[in-house]
Amino acid sequence: MSVERRGNTISGGRLPPERLRENFRDLHAPLTAHEAAVEADRCYFCYDAPCMTACPTSIDIPLFIREIAADNPKGAAKTIFSANIFGAMCARVCPTETLCEEVCVREVAEEKPVRIGMLQRYATDHLMETTTEHPFSRAAETGKRIAVVGAGPAGLSCAHRLATHGHTVTVFEARQKPGGLNEYGIAAYKATNNIAQAEVEWLLGIGGITIDAGKALGRDIHLKDLAADYDAVFLGMGLAGVNALTAEGATSEGSSDAVGWIADLRQTTDMTQVPVGEKVVVIGGGMTAVDAAVQAKNLGAEDVTIAYRRGKDAMSASEYEQEIAATRGVQLRYNLQPKRILAEEGHVTGITFEKTASDGNGKLVATGEEVTMEADQIFKAIGQSFMPDGVAAEGAALTLESGRIAVDGERRTSMAKVWAGGDCVAGGEDLTVVAVEDGKIAAESINAALGA
Repeated sequence: MSVERRGNTISGGRLPPERLRENFRDLHAPLTAHEAAVEADRCYFCYDAPCMTACPTSIDIPLFIREIAADNPKGAAKTIFSANIFGAMCARVCPTETLCEEVCVREVAEEKPVRIGMLQRYATDHLMETTTEHPFSRAAETGKRIAVVGAGPAGLSCAHRLATHGHTVTVFEARQKPGGLNEYGIAAYKATNNIAQAEVEWLLGIGGITIDAGKALGRDIHLKDLAADYDAVFLGMGLAGVNALTAEGATSEGSSDAVGWIADLRQTTDMTQVPVGEKVVVIGGGMTAVDAAVQAKNLGAEDVTIAYRRGKDAMSASEYEQEIAATRGVQLRYNLQPKRILAEEGHVTGITFEKTASDGNGKLVATGEEVTMEADQIFKAIGQSFMPDGVAAEGAALTLESGRIAVDGERRTSMAKVWAGGDCVAGGEDLTVVAVEDGKIAAESINAALGA
């Protein structure tokens, strides 16, 4: 993986191991018991808690904070997990600054909001670290079998909820490890100590769930067969495709998609061997762009720039995420649309952007003015797309909407016995917490349909 290429400056080993460990340490140190108690005491325990309404999984936030205040972190964790079985990971990756904490009464009063995410992490970590006993138990075996496609947050959330109802679940996963976005798509400094796999193993402690890895829909398994062989099917494949960059020279060596690079980085066992350029440009405006840029800087890149085609306020990465990038030394530049990637001997040497502006009606227009940046490595973080080949090639009766699977309020698809959730469905959001809720809703619908 660490290969010095003649004519460019991409290489591994830019920083010594001790510096890399420091750069990739936990983004936030966990709260101590005393700190958690003090923070919990700041909560007003609102009766009509706006924080709970803002949570996609409707965690009873006032209740779990009250339980922490009463020195009952295990009880708090059970409250959290009963609504969101991925509560530990969500505590680390949820954009709480734009969800529960944004509507905190203290925030509205122009004070600092209660640190709900950190309190959630304190409780869930405490339970997972101090007990091996799963807090939920299976109902009596029903004899019903459900197939889940995709071992990401949506699929595993669905599987866990179905298992609590006594059903037997087989989860088919295309990759070799379960976890989905949590395992392959989150920055390493946000998911330290192998938390993604630890949470999956903990979740599977409910029993009744089998993971069948290395099985891709449309290649190893087929939807019509699953629908025939199982009592119900849930599709939670996520987004396997990456949007293509249409700029000239986009396929030059040194230009790659950020999603794949982040996944590779999460799986590496030796960060000194991860190659990174001296001058890195990341194209995009979401959390993936921020994660790629910050990690490039953490690996030792000298200059890292995020270039986004619209203005700062239009970025899907929150102000908090943008602040993380800025404090790590990443430059954020706006209203720059990629026009051509420059290369010598087939390898990236720079990128030319065209400046953009708004026409006043929200439409983006090119100004004709160009800006060129030096770069020996370019990452494209311009969004992912659903790959319907696994279902469409078999002639499955699935209706698509805006290129994704159409579902109703219970996450039913147009095909009998098939439900879907997470990023692969129309209207899906690139958030772990939303995928978890989709899986939970679908599981309850499946359970009701099975007459259990």
